[in-house]
Amino acid sequence: MKNVGEAPQEELATGERSTRNRVARSILDHGPSTVADLAKRLGLTQAAVRRHLDALAHENVVEPREQRVYGARTRGRPAKVFALTDCGRDAFDQSYDKLAAEALRWITEHHGEEAVVAFARARITAQAETYRQAIDAASPEQRTEALAKALTADGYAATARSAPVGEQLCQHHCPVAHVAEQFPQLCEAETEMFSELLGTHVQRLATIAHGDGVCTTFIPRSGGSGSSTTRQATTPASASTAGRNPA
Repeated sequence: MKNVGEAPQEELATGERSTRNRVARSILDHGPSTVADLAKRLGLTQAAVRRHLDALAHENVVEPREQRVYGARTRGRPAKVFALTDCGRDAFDQSYDKLAAEALRWITEHHGEEAVVAFARARITAQAETYRQAIDAASPEQRTEALAKALTADGYAATARSAPVGEQLCQHHCPVAHVAEQFPQLCEAETEMFSELLGTHVQRLATIAHGDGVCTTFIPRSGGSGSSTTRQATTPASASTAGRNPA
């Protein structure tokens, strides 16, 4: 498990963070738990467990819930249990990338690579509408910057910078890099989308999925780039190199 939240150095030295992680791990392994349950499993006092739970709740790792009662309810208020939040669950190792890759591999085996291409294009088309609105609202010289900001809002940490005879769109993070490493169709569909949105041929120079530090796309400077009348699908040349390092 990754360390959740931030902690002062002196707290780390005393093992507080390690114990807090044990509390979260116990909830992951056993499900929503009461303070008494956690104290018994971990060999801690209930006061110590409450202190760690308060800290984890402050970090949005756990949240209190009313314990579900099956059958006849006894007198008195039901015991409060603590469950992991989505944020807390994400602090543990996940297998989403593996699951996505397995799903695309199954699609390839049963329906062919064309089905993967269709999926990649449908996925990026759904994202593109927000990007299109941002680009249409920008002046021609600000369209690449507008696209970068829209991508950043989707978790790509994108920037735009000037380059000789054009601009470079740089994505410093890729949420699907591990899957795109096995299925470059995801990168290719994204590059096609950039070309269509900006109304010009673009060239993918580097991708995180193929070992580069940044996904870099070159956008040539051209008169009228990005106008609605000049938008067109990317040319075969750009599609053939999208998502792959140039030779």
